[in-house]
Amino acid sequence: MSDFEKSVAKFAEILAKFNKIHSLTNYKNINEQVIDSVKPLEFLDFSTFKTAIDVGSGAGFPAIFLALKTPEISWYLFEPNAKKSAFLNFIKVELNLENVKIYSQKIELCPKFRADLITSRALMKIPDFVKICYGFYDINTKFLLYKGSSVNDELKGFNAKIFNEKNRNYILMDGVK
Repeated sequence: MSDFEKSVAKFAEILAKFNKIHSLTNYKNINEQVIDSVKPLEFLDFSTFKTAIDVGSGAGFPAIFLALKTPEISWYLFEPNAKKSAFLNFIKVELNLENVKIYSQKIELCPKFRADLITSRALMKIPDFVKICYGFYDINTKFLLYKGSSVNDELKGFNAKIFNEKNRNYILMDGVK
């Protein structure tokens, strides 16, 4: 078993315990969500990124699994829900994720810094998402958004590529002004 697989198993065990008390997610088997989380590693070169942000990190999909796969990238997770950010902090310690920092508040309320990559999984419509991330990106920042099937209307005015896998659209945007 690889280190990644061991970490995923430990994550699943901890999530099951937290879910009994805090009901963080309704996933019983997280394997599909883990595969979904790391799928972009197949089509996006992460080697050029030094700093990444995940907005609305929830129970850690996709950020925790991307952070496990890319220890050279500093990951900043923004999760304002106290139960979910407490879970993320616990996971960070238990999985020894030294490349992860958790912010227990909305991204709009945090000091601005530039990221190379900004990710999010089905948080809000793309124009609204870009708006709340203002100050964290420049024209060289990539956005990687995990969206459902009806995303085309949200992409008007953005330079975007869509990578599709089953019911998932992975939206890759760059050059956002």
